[in-house]
Amino acid sequence: MPQIAFYKDTFLDLDDPIVPIQDRAHQFGDGIYEVIRVYNGQPFCLAEHLDRLEISADAIQMKLPYSREELITLIQKGLSQSLIPEAEIYLQISRGAAPRLHSFPEPDNSVLTMVIKEARIVAPDLKEGGVDICAVEEDRWKNCYIKSLNLLSNVLAKQKAKDSGCQESIYVEEGIVKEGSSSNIFCVSNGELYTFPAKRTILHGITRQKVIDLAADLQIPVHEIESNLSFFERADEVFITSTTMEVQAVKRFGETSYPDERPVTERIQKAFEALKP
Repeated sequence: MPQIAFYKDTFLDLDDPIVPIQDRAHQFGDGIYEVIRVYNGQPFCLAEHLDRLEISADAIQMKLPYSREELITLIQKGLSQSLIPEAEIYLQISRGAAPRLHSFPEPDNSVLTMVIKEARIVAPDLKEGGVDICAVEEDRWKNCYIKSLNLLSNVLAKQKAKDSGCQESIYVEEGIVKEGSSSNIFCVSNGELYTFPAKRTILHGITRQKVIDLAADLQIPVHEIESNLSFFERADEVFITSTTMEVQAVKRFGETSYPDERPVTERIQKAFEALKP
């Protein structure tokens, strides 16, 4: 199945050397992005992802190069060309190519890059058995709600996880558990869910919000509060959420192991599966 790419009004081959040297995405990280999961040829939570893209664009004073309707049309056209039923769509908006000055270029010349490829799938043993996660010290900027291209801290955190034999690192600030390098995190205590509130210092995950909504439907209480590492270590269950991992059980967090029985996590996983097209 072909992988489809799009840059500046043109569909092209993924390996074409197309992005200009002076594109501000790779000179300044001056841009934003979204990752959208496709199930059975249908983009999942597309409206929510485009809402967040618009929030990010507004936050960095960037004008999107296409209207929402035009973006949807381009996504649908790319999916029809790719013929990939289980796909990931990567959307990136940069402020375009311009002489290297820190201030915004004039006129505004934002550019869309899109890649459609086969979806990453969590290995069956990890999906069933749970993943291992570790803690890292929070060292990011204060506007993590913006889905920015500036991801060096996240890259280093993910590498720490890999070097530690884990699948994810979790940012902890002054003992408070916040979120993962590419995920949000929940714990279950006495049948109730706990997760860090949707402040500007974390990414407001699309799957995170779906879990909160599903929990309400399932009459599972949710507490969006700051909880410390000790609380997570005493929890009955822990899981992480993201577009690519969906609702993923955690087997071990640092030195703490959790039981194989995960009744609340499994209820939410089952409800999430029922949402898919």
